[in-house]
Amino acid sequence: MKYVVMIFRSIDRTWTDEDQQALGRLMRLESELAASGELVSSEGLLPPEEGRIVQIRDGAQVVTDGPFGKAKEQLAGFYLVDVTDDAHAQAIAARVSAAVGDRVELRGTLVSA
Repeated sequence: MKYVVMIFRSIDRTWTDEDQQALGRLMRLESELAASGELVSSEGLLPPEEGRIVQIRDGAQVVTDGPFGKAKEQLAGFYLVDVTDDAHAQAIAARVSAAVGDRVELRGTLVSA
């Protein structure tokens, strides 16, 4: 089964030495997951100011530049993993959480027919 582990970050926070160390821990974890064949993909995301919303209104494309909403935390990155069961996905999510020093969100993907 595939799962997405989502990493969130406060948009008001500046990078610290601890954040740099966390990034190193995440890179080591990424290498381990790749070596085990469980890592499908992982990416860090640009800040919300770099994003945009694209939608169709009345048949025309409308693009709105970021940032969006008033959330204090934004999606900062993700890991997409392919593992045998939910318990293993939770164990990986716990390792990601420990690496970043904060909570992460774990979601399974929809099964395609």
